[in-house]
Amino acid sequence: MGKIVVGVDGSPGSRAALHWAHEEAKLRGATLEIVTVWQFPVMTSLPAFGAVPPPEDLGADAERTLLAVLSEEGIAASDDVPVSTVVTEGAAAAGLLEAAKDADLLVVGSRGHGGFTGLLLGSVSHQCASHATCPVVVVRSD
Repeated sequence: MGKIVVGVDGSPGSRAALHWAHEEAKLRGATLEIVTVWQFPVMTSLPAFGAVPPPEDLGADAERTLLAVLSEEGIAASDDVPVSTVVTEGAAAAGLLEAAKDADLLVVGSRGHGGFTGLLLGSVSHQCASHATCPVVVVRSD
């Protein structure tokens, strides 16, 4: 296996997916590409919301968040697992699908709302599972 892509947004589900993907990359001798996708909030373009940070600041915030998650979770590049990070703008599912076009596996987390709704896939994991060109693993945080 060559490349595993994992989506990370800082949620418990994405952190669980990150650990699962990291262990899988270690087992298979694969590289790990950790992807964060951010989106400019549409509602903030309305005058009632006041000043909005420029997109560059939002992208930088997303990158800082990703690096903080990697540090908190103890994930770093090593001889066992080469790690790269990607921060991109757009819809989450579209960004993950684009990153996984040349991947052998895409790993995403599930927010796991519990009860009956916990049995259902979220919109991002559902879109990834439906449209990815590679196998997809959905990891629950519990």
